[in-house]
Amino acid sequence: MQEKALITVIGEDRVGIIAKVATLLAEANVNILDISQTITGGLFTMIMMVDITHCNLEFEALKKSLSDLGAQLNLKIEIQHENIFRAMHRI
Repeated sequence: MQEKALITVIGEDRVGIIAKVATLLAEANVNILDISQTITGGLFTMIMMVDITHCNLEFEALKKSLSDLGAQLNLKIEIQHENIFRAMHRI
């Protein structure tokens, strides 16, 4: 069974955001299942559904790596387990 997580990225648009996030995920052996990205008025937003089943990092280490990348790029990058996300947004 797949272990899925949701990644959100928000910040000022610039060249290479998707490439840098995807590179970090590939190096951690995380598979991107779905991606949605929008740019509105210079604001970049992206949501990714990823498979972390075979990730070579512990979840907290992956979370820190994404947060650190966000700090380098002046973006907010967060990751949440899919089941936690769904539980928080259940009506």
